[in-house]
Amino acid sequence: MTDAPPTTVEDMFVQTASGVRTDGGTMTLLGLTPHTIYFSDRPQRIVGHLTTHRFLQWWSEGDDSFAADPPNAVLAWGEPGTDTPEEAVVVISDPSITADGLQYHVQTLQGTPPATAGPCVLFIDPLGRPLSPVSVAGVRRRDMRRDRRRF
Repeated sequence: MTDAPPTTVEDMFVQTASGVRTDGGTMTLLGLTPHTIYFSDRPQRIVGHLTTHRFLQWWSEGDDSFAADPPNAVLAWGEPGTDTPEEAVVVISDPSITADGLQYHVQTLQGTPPATAGPCVLFIDPLGRPLSPVSVAGVRRRDMRRDRRRF
């Protein structure tokens, strides 16, 4: 028997859509896939998916929920014929299903989300780790600093 505390798993989430629209502090994922993918980093390496409906129910569950501490996310999008997708780092909050898709309120931290774009991916950081070195948004920020140093 061991006295080691239980291991906490911090899942990151991925949502994909056929398009995105931003307007006045909101972002709407258009043509959203019905499942949200989740995964964890080492050592657990857990991977799975849940319905986006369940993800939204879970959003506000518990004292340390995303509703209490909105997560950072990286929105990546691209258009046919472009070699490199564009990205913006945002804080997402207050998700809701609208007639058009899944809408979040957003606060932009880095980059410029598109007014409209085609296929996109939203990478959502785990709870309690905003812009940490191992967060999706933190990795993007670190890569941008490295790119600036190369010039």
